[in-house]
Formats: sequence, structure tokens, C-alpha cells
Amino acid sequence: MTQLEWTPEVDTTPIHFGSELGADQLYDKCMALAKNLWWSWHPEVTNLFRDIDPIRWRQLDHNPIALLREFTPERLSVRATEMVLHSRVNYAYRRLREYLEAGSTWASTNAGVLGAKPVAYFSAEFGIHESLPIYSGGLGVLSGDHVKSASGLGVPLVGIGLYYSHGYFKQHLNSEGYQHEEYIETRVENLPIEAATNEDGSPIMISIDTRNGRLLAKVWTLKVGRVRLLLLDCNVEGNRPEDRELTSRLYGGDERTRIRQELVLGVGGVKALRAAGITPGVYHLNEGHSAFAPLEVIRERMTDDGMSYEDAYRETAQSTIFTTHTPVPAGHDRFDGNLIEEHLGPLRDSIGLSHDGLMGLGRVHPGDNGENFCMTVIGLKLSRRANAVSQLHGHISRRMWRSLWPDRTEEQIPIGHITNGVHVPSWLAWQMQQLYDRHFPAHWQSRLAEPDLWQNIHNVEPGELWEAHNALKSLLLTFVRRRISRQCRRRGESDQMLEEARHLLDPNILTIGFGRRFATYKRANLIFSDLERVTALLHNTERPVQLIYAGKAHPKDEPGKRFIQEIANLRLDPRFRGRVAFLEDYDINVCRHLIQGVDVWLNNPRRPLEASGTSGQKVVLNGGLNCSILDGWWAEAYDGSNGFAIGKGTSHTDDKITDRRDAQYLYETLENEVIPAFYNRDRDGLPRKWIKMMMNSISTCAWRFSSHRMMMDYTRYAYVPAAGGLSVDMSTR
Repeated sequence: MTQLEWTPEVDTTPIHFGSELGADQLYDKCMALAKNLWWSWHPEVTNLFRDIDPIRWRQLDHNPIALLREFTPERLSVRATEMVLHSRVNYAYRRLREYLEAGSTWASTNAGVLGAKPVAYFSAEFGIHESLPIYSGGLGVLSGDHVKSASGLGVPLVGIGLYYSHGYFKQHLNSEGYQHEEYIETRVENLPIEAATNEDGSPIMISIDTRNGRLLAKVWTLKVGRVRLLLLDCNVEGNRPEDRELTSRLYGGDERTRIRQELVLGVGGVKALRAAGITPGVYHLNEGHSAFAPLEVIRERMTDDGMSYEDAYRETAQSTIFTTHTPVPAGHDRFDGNLIEEHLGPLRDSIGLSHDGLMGLGRVHPGDNGENFCMTVIGLKLSRRANAVSQLHGHISRRMWRSLWPDRTEEQIPIGHITNGVHVPSWLAWQMQQLYDRHFPAHWQSRLAEPDLWQNIHNVEPGELWEAHNALKSLLLTFVRRRISRQCRRRGESDQMLEEARHLLDPNILTIGFGRRFATYKRANLIFSDLERVTALLHNTERPVQLIYAGKAHPKDEPGKRFIQEIANLRLDPRFRGRVAFLEDYDINVCRHLIQGVDVWLNNPRRPLEASGTSGQKVVLNGGLNCSILDGWWAEAYDGSNGFAIGKGTSHTDDKITDRRDAQYLYETLENEVIPAFYNRDRDGLPRKWIKMMMNSISTCAWRFSSHRMMMDYTRYAYVPAAGGLSVDMSTR
């Protein structure tokens, strides 16, 4: 593929610069904006869509295509005239065109080799915006931020994923606080996707042979700025009924469903790239879900180039990068030999491997017939560059997988680390962006990964930063009250409960947020280990505390569901009434409100089980402070002046002792550090020490944990070397 062929598609129709647009022109430009998810990280465009109809905008989960489909061009034109939107539409459309057509980017200077050898980025989920529900949580949101930064930096990258027509579940709690899941089919016509086509314009359809028949999948294409995503969908004629449902739900079904989904993602994804005319120079496997992909690449190279299996293996591994996100052995997908043979048998035949040979690729000990096939193991074996997602996770991963390299010491295990980061424009509140615009240099958003840029936060008047934070906090509490009121109405609760919901929480009280997947190791209920002590904290007459929770448990995770139930039902306990809120249906939108408005973000996983975590990184951008176990990203971010640490960065071999000890550390940190720093005010009513910590947090962490920095690291240490450019050893970082 040439550089010219890789250039993203742009609309070549003339730009209308007049203030007034014809009805059809206006509608077409609005729809063009809506069909590229570039709009989702540009607040001025988001605000434009919202102003068309604020109520419907909220009701439609901020989906601009669904909103526009409710308008005729004529009716939209009337509304645009009323709201003076014509010039704003023109401006946004022109900015999108300029963005797509930009000839000079960071990557064009620093990663030229990728222009002819783009990166194929495989991920089981992509969390780009709440209106596109093909994600469940952290892994998907990370993938979305990865893609957005690739777009912003101009890194030639195409994403490969699955189209989940029912997405992940909608969460509702019943009157007993127990989680129920609801799956809602997404209407394709309301999404910014269209059928991917071959060179002759016909829709792409790929097929995968298995021992019990052929799997078919069509391919959708989605634009995320300069990046294109290819999403495979098994709901097509020719598939058996059960296979048509294969990609309907994210992380649903049994082991057989999982392996078939991963077959479609990995093998089907490589076939989709070929059908779309894309020849990658780099294959990036984001977690083990896509680790079958290199097998199909090996088959291609044997077929197309006449290579032997050994040569094709070597060449494929050289261009493959594997990222692991899971620090516990039980979190890695494993399949028995029968499932592997049923689904990989035809591919195994075509590359000349025996059944034992294929199974050996997925085993730590190839000759152990009692060992199942592990997706992480084959991902590590079929790649020459592998990384964990934080420095501590790198140590854990090298220890976990050292048996794969028995002749090396733990320090020599070839698994490096690239710490995760977040996409600043996606998570930065509009109010904070305006503050940065006033005090940071012009075009500061093009320098997000530069440490010096973020030191400008220290030039901001403390009162101005505090005022911006309190404005965001008020918006959060308004959002919480609205959501809790809706939850009460749905459950048919009393007028008294509804009235309490409308006045829930106090903007003057220290507000702690907790939002993430309710896996038991994340210990959402740790703060409630001592009910008398936490009650005293929440209802202190001079220095009270309030808590906002949100999060989902996997449908099959009963202990996680019980954690949710325990916390959600505290609203009924007089000791916690009015001080604890649980928001249903945690998604990107709920996360955005929480991380932008809380005073403190609480994170207390059982160390070292948090591979990285990114929610706290989003809090940093908006002036909130982290209070966290020294695990994942916080273990390398905390410096004593930019937030709060729970404990000393150690854990006991007995989990019960660890939990008991960490609960004590948490109470002490809140009582002795967090609460005093928040409530100690000067004569102007400002918590000077707290604001100084806010500034230190922003200046030390915002650049370091941005996805732009992350993407630059992947490009320098992984993508460019894998594509044949200058080689840099990731493990020496």
C-alpha cells in the first residue's frame, strides 16, 4: 500500500463559506460531521448537536445521527436559524476537512516508514463514545483512546474489532439493589457505520472454515478522525442461527462462543484487511482475544510468497506486537484441545502443523497434554515485542510468564512496558479547557505529551482553578440527582424517596467518587469495612464526606453483584442516607461526569492486581485528586505532593490480612490527610494546600499519562521497529 493509498478519505465538494446554508446543504454537512467520530472529542461540535434539541440529545445518548434522523432538512434549517447555527456548522465542517487533509503530522516526521506499512490494531472492544455501545469497560475505553491518539498524531493505523448489535448490557438495580441486565439491539441506521466494500464496490464478506462448517461475517467500516475501524458482524444469511448471534453480545455466552468470537476477530480480521486492500506492516494484538491473527498471517505468507512455515513464522512474529492487560493467571482465555481442533483444524492443515504442534503454540509446556491452549501464550510466542501496561505490571508479567523462557533470568524476560494513558480532548471538561486556553500557550493541544507545557498550570490563580472545579462539581451533583430521581421513578418508589433524590448530596461537602468494574479484587466496599468509623466520617458535623459509586459486574460474577447490592442498599440505611449514591448503568457518559466533578477519586484494588487503570488519569486532567493503593499507574505517578497514597505499596500473602490492613490505611489516609487538606481554608475560603496539590497533580501527571505520550511510545518502541525502521529495545525502558 502506498502513502497516497493510505490517505484518509475526504469530501472534495466545495466548501460553502457563506453564513446561510440551504436546507439540504445544512443537513448534509451536519450528517457528514456526525458520521466521523472526530466530533466526539471536539466540545464545540458536541455543543452544536446538543443545541439542535437539548432534551432529545440527552434522551438519545448523545447520538447525532439518531437526532438528525428526527429532522427533515427544512425543519433542521428552521431550528438552525433560530439558534444561529449556520456559521457554527460551516466552521466545524471546515475544521474537519482541514484536519483530514493535513499533510504534516507528528507521525509523518517521526514514523514515515508506517506510511507504506500501516498498523493493524486488533481489539475485542472499542470505547469511543457512549452512542456506539461496542465496549464494556477499561479495555475498550483504552482502545478508543489509542485510536483517537493515532488519529491526532497521524499514525497510519486501522482498527479491527467486532460489531456487537446488542453491545454490552444496560444495568438496572431492582428494589433490593440486585443488578439485572438488559440487552438492547442497536439500530444500524443510527450509527456512523457503513458496509465496507471491495475495490469493485461490492460489500466485503469473509469466510472462515472450521471442522463443523463455514463461518461468515460481513464487515462494517467506521471513521474515527483519520483512522478507520473495520468491524466484523456474523449476523448474515448463510450462517446457522446460533452463529448469526455470535457477535450480538460482548463477552456473552460460554467457552465455545468465546473461541468462535476470537476466531472471527483474529483470523476473520486478517481476512477483512486483505479484502479491504490493506497490507499492514505491523500487527498489534491488544490482549489475547485476537491472538489467532498471526496464524492467518502465517498462512497468507506461505500461500502468497511460497515461504516455509518456519520462515513465515519468523517474519510474522517480527512484525507482531502483543500487549497483555491481565496480571492474574485466571484472567487469560484457555481452551481445550477439542475446541481448538474444531475451530483451528482447517487452518492448521493449511500451514502443515500437527494437532500437537498447534497445541504446543498455546502451552507454556508444549509437550504437556494436560495443559489447555492459552491465548496469551500463543500471543507471546507469535510476537517479537510484548508489553505490559505499567511498570509494576511489567514486573508481574515477567514473573508470571518466565517459564516460557526457562534459560533466562526474570529480568531478561522479553516483556517490556508501556504505561497506559488517556485521550485528553475526550476527557477534559469544557470549563477546564477554557481555563487552559487562557493560561497555556496557543495551540497547546498539539503539545499534550510535553512536560513543560503543563507547568503553566502553576501560573493560574488558585481562586480561578478552585472556581472552575466547583462549577464542575455542581454539574456532577445535578447529574447525580437527575439520574437517581430517574432510578427512583423506575422502581416506583415513594414521593419521599423521590424528593430526597432531588436534593441528594451537598456541593460544599468533600465528594469522593468510585467508578469501575465491580470485580471483587477492586474491593469497592473496602471503605465500609468498619461501619462505625465510616459513619463517623460521613456525618462529621464540621468535616463531612459523601460518596458516589458507579459500576457494573459481569453478568456471571455473583460476588461482584453482591458488592453492588451491598453499596446500593446503603441509601436505605439511616446511617448513610443522603451521603452515599449509586448510579446505575456506568458507561462513558457517567464516567465523564464523575471524573470531571469529584474532589477525590478512590481506587483501592488488591495490589498488584490492577494492571494499570486509567480512570484516575482522567480525573487528573480536571483537577481532581487521586487517593489510591500504590498499584498500576499510580505506583509510578505518586510523588507525595500530587495526591494521596493508601498504604506503603506492599501486600500480605494472606488476602484477608491485606484487606484488613488496607482498610486501616484507607481510614488513616482520609482522616489524617485528605479531609484536613480539603477543609483547611484561608481567609478567602480557599483550601490552599489542596489547590497546590491539584496543580502538582496536573503538572506531573497530565503529560505523562496522556494517550498521545502512550501512542508515541508504541510508535517509537514497537511500531517503527516492527515495520523495519530503527530498532529500539522496549525492555530497556
